[in-house]
Amino acid sequence: MPNELEIYLRASEIVDADNEAIKDIVRKTTEGCTSDEEKTIRLFYFVRDSIKYNVYMISTHADDFKASTTLARKKGYCVQKAVLLAALGRAASIPSRLVFAKIRNHRVPAHLLKRTGSNVFPGHGYNQFYLHGEWISATATFDRELCERMNFPLAEFDGWHNTTLPEKDLKGKPFIDYIEVYPPRADVPLEWIVERVSLMWGEGKRAWLDK
Repeated sequence: MPNELEIYLRASEIVDADNEAIKDIVRKTTEGCTSDEEKTIRLFYFVRDSIKYNVYMISTHADDFKASTTLARKKGYCVQKAVLLAALGRAASIPSRLVFAKIRNHRVPAHLLKRTGSNVFPGHGYNQFYLHGEWISATATFDRELCERMNFPLAEFDGWHNTTLPEKDLKGKPFIDYIEVYPPRADVPLEWIVERVSLMWGEGKRAWLDK
């Protein structure tokens, strides 16, 4: 493995791939897997569906982003789910990194649109895994239960092709636009996130655990 990939295997304070709960989930979820592709697929679907998407978990505090915290809470928004998936990938010895993008969500619920004042989200987070010699995107944001309830298309992952949030909904109408994609990160750019979260949610936003 090239030396430049080592940074994407390291644990950090937030991407705590060395946490025992993280390592235990990897052992259980990837049992019997014979390839890194198969491992990433198992881990992707674990995070997509077992960790429920909850936009109100958005935060400006580092401890709310910690992978092991999201695993324990069993819910998070896109960045928190991406941090957890990166930690699981690294614990499985698969280089994993974070990618951020500015997106437009044409299906934002009215109550959320009223709260944020915009359907443009400047800090959407997802993952890339280094598989078969290249970086492959994986977006485990919206869980199956939410998609079925809201009639959203599911993002699927096969370990070989890039997976992002779908451009069209199930009726063929606009769903997600990727406005700008930023350079990949090995760790969470907390100051960058805080700046963007504060503009939409106010300073000092904490995860709302009762939502």
